[in-house]
Amino acid sequence: MQLPIRSILVFHAAARSCSISKAADELSVTPSAVTQQIQSLELQLGVTLVNKMGRGIVLTEAGERYFEMITDQIERISDATNTIRGHRTVTTLNIRATPTVSNKWLLPRLKSFLDQHPEIDLRLDGTNEPTDFNRDLVDVEIRHGDGRWPGLFVEGLVEESFIPVCSPHLAGLASLKPEDVTKFRLVHSVKSQVQWPRWLKEAGVTHEFRWQRVLFDRSHMAIDAASDGLGIALESELMMWRELSDGRLICPVASPHHIALTTQWIVCPRDHLRHRKVKIFLDWIRAARDDWREQSGSRHWIADRQQ
Repeated sequence: MQLPIRSILVFHAAARSCSISKAADELSVTPSAVTQQIQSLELQLGVTLVNKMGRGIVLTEAGERYFEMITDQIERISDATNTIRGHRTVTTLNIRATPTVSNKWLLPRLKSFLDQHPEIDLRLDGTNEPTDFNRDLVDVEIRHGDGRWPGLFVEGLVEESFIPVCSPHLAGLASLKPEDVTKFRLVHSVKSQVQWPRWLKEAGVTHEFRWQRVLFDRSHMAIDAASDGLGIALESELMMWRELSDGRLICPVASPHHIALTTQWIVCPRDHLRHRKVKIFLDWIRAARDDWREQSGSRHWIADRQQ
């Protein structure tokens, strides 16, 4: 029996994107042609591979198993074909992350990823809008939130510590008591999951007056504002690691109360985990996370008053 190569390739494209229309655009054919090829393959295999769901498609159990078995082989055939043609095999990896994660954590590390994987072209989309994986062409998202998104693969990036920080020109290292921070302008990041009232309460600080404050809708703006001496910010060590490492920010409070929380999550549909480029990226970001955790262990930006 002749192998239905065309139908297999069409099914793979549709299964990869979870969309008939996206597969049609990729293959430069009509959506009805994609549907016909998949139906032809189903007839030859004797099983149903896909079911329609809204505007997209969902793989059946047989479709999931078949897609998993053919994916590596199709990628190898594609790579081999491009190599023989004399073309450099290029894969585009689409990553979405919040503006702060993009600017403060991912961007400074991307050179190592790109140097290790020259076959990958990376697109980084910095936005707070959560991804609709049925509509948006995104492979992996680093999403801000509580980690509760049913139906998706979700993995916490790392537990973060939130501490008060400021420019060393505003206040010295370990020079303040917790109650002293309200004497300064407090920098607020309004979308942060950890806010000043919570920190003050947990640190045992009572305040009878309204403190002076400045508010930003992005954490990276609050971090930059604190670095520029606008006031004392309450931010995550993960997001301001570079400013802490090079001394632009320090913790002015001796033995500060810190709030530990996971706010950033690796998110994608589970079927994306089969893709080689996604596996490569997840391995890299986990290693980068572990490296950051090890490097931040010294925490020279925090000191006890007795030191």
